[in-house]
Amino acid sequence: MLTLDLTNAPRWHDLAPGVRVQLRPLTTALMVAARSDPAVEAVPEEASDEERAVAFAKALARRAVLAWEGIGDADGNPIDPSPEAIDALLDVWPIFEAFQLTYVSKGLLLEQEKNVSALSPNGPSAGASDTAKPARKPARTARRG
Repeated sequence: MLTLDLTNAPRWHDLAPGVRVQLRPLTTALMVAARSDPAVEAVPEEASDEERAVAFAKALARRAVLAWEGIGDADGNPIDPSPEAIDALLDVWPIFEAFQLTYVSKGLLLEQEKNVSALSPNGPSAGASDTAKPARKPARTARRG
């Protein structure tokens, strides 16, 4: 079952120990806006998938980040989110990966509340059932002679 969150409230996401960001819900409007971001559209056709992913993630984050905690300047002073600071944050590899996993990928996959089939017991084939049937032996007939 698909559960709709009709509140559309921002949520906090932990990206690293001591670092969390408050993000808007990942809506269709947000995705469309990020896809049409000038920085995303400026990515050359010959760019790698990785380069496209970074450009898209930054465009999405610039639209989604509302607040953050645990992020500061070079002197250790807390700073507010800005387009430049958000881009710099996503240049930190573990933060980029966490953003992709906790926000982007979860927004792209529909989460199901229930699994339609039961989990198998231990082992790769423990829950499997036989699908092949043994061949029937031909019936013996008496010889006529």
